[in-house]
Amino acid sequence: MSSPKRSGNPAKQAQIDLTVKQQRDAKRQEKLAEYQRQLKKRQRGKLVWWVVGGVAVVAIAAVIIASYVFAPKSASYTAGSEGVEIEGVETFEFASDHVEGTVDYEQTPPAGGPHNSAWLSCGIYTEPQPNENAVHSLEHGAVWITYDPELITGEDLDALRALAPRTYAIVSPYEGLDTPIAVSAWEHQLKVDTVDDPRIAQFFEEYWQGGTAPELGASCTGIEGPGKI
Repeated sequence: MSSPKRSGNPAKQAQIDLTVKQQRDAKRQEKLAEYQRQLKKRQRGKLVWWVVGGVAVVAIAAVIIASYVFAPKSASYTAGSEGVEIEGVETFEFASDHVEGTVDYEQTPPAGGPHNSAWLSCGIYTEPQPNENAVHSLEHGAVWITYDPELITGEDLDALRALAPRTYAIVSPYEGLDTPIAVSAWEHQLKVDTVDDPRIAQFFEEYWQGGTAPELGASCTGIEGPGKI
C-alpha cells in the first residue's frame, strides 16, 4: 500500500494525517469487533456442547439408576438344611459317578445320579440345558428350577426367575415335563402347578446349598449352556 501524498500546506497535511489515523483506528476497531464476535460464537458453541453433554450424562445416569431400582431382586435364603419336611417332596438315592455321553434318568427332570464331569454354570437360561451337566451342579449344592415353556410365560416366568438366589441356582425351560414347574436338588424334588406356591421358597430354604449334595460348596461356575442371561 503506497503512502498518501504529502501536502505543502501544514494545516492541510495535518488534516490528511488525521484522516489516515482515523481510517487505521477504524480498521483496528473493525478487526477487534470481528474477533469478539468470533470469540462469543465459539463460547456459545462450547456452552451448547456442555449443555448437551450434561443432559446426556444425566440421562445415562437416570437409565442406570432406573435399571437398578426396577430390576427384579434375587431371593435370599439361608444355606444348609434343618430337616424340615415339605409336603410333596420326593426323595431318592443316587450314585454320583462321572460318565460320558447321555444318561437315561428315571426322573424327569433328573434330581441326581450319574453325570458329566463338567458342571453347568448356575444362572438363568432361556433354552433347555443338558441333564448331565445340570445334575453335576446339583451335586455341588445347587437347586434347579425347570418349567414348561408353554405354560409358564410373561409375568409368571419373571416371578419364577425372581425366586432364584444369585448363586447356586439354575432356572431353565424343560421339554416334556408332566407338571408346570419342577424344583430339584440332589436326591430331592418338588413338582408344583403355580409360581406362587409357597413350597418353592420352602424347598430352597431346606435344600439350597444343603441336603445330601455329595460335593456341597464346590464351584457353581462351569460351562455355560445356550441361552444364558
